Amino acid sequence: MPKTKPEVISFKADRSLAQALAVIPNRSEFIRAAVLAALDNVCPLCQGTGILTPEQKRHWEGFSRDHQLTECRQCHAYHLVCRHDQGSGAHG
Repeated sequence: MPKTKPEVISFKADRSLAQALAVIPNRSEFIRAAVLAALDNVCPLCQGTGILTPEQKRHWEGFSRDHQLTECRQCHAYHLVCRHDQGSGAHG
């Protein structure tokens, strides 16, 4: 299969970000890695917008009736716990 030519994507950066990136030896690779890492951590519900549509909010309200946001006692990360199974979670 022939390799496709990479697409060039540009973005605007304020002066401080541009200066910080100027000292990175391989900026393209650094930015690619940062974007891929960020995409791995995008909220599955809002897809990274930080805002729920009215439809998503309706689904969330139904889901949240049986689930609660809980802070892990060990790592302090917040996670969802089903009220019917209070023992779930990586650390409890």
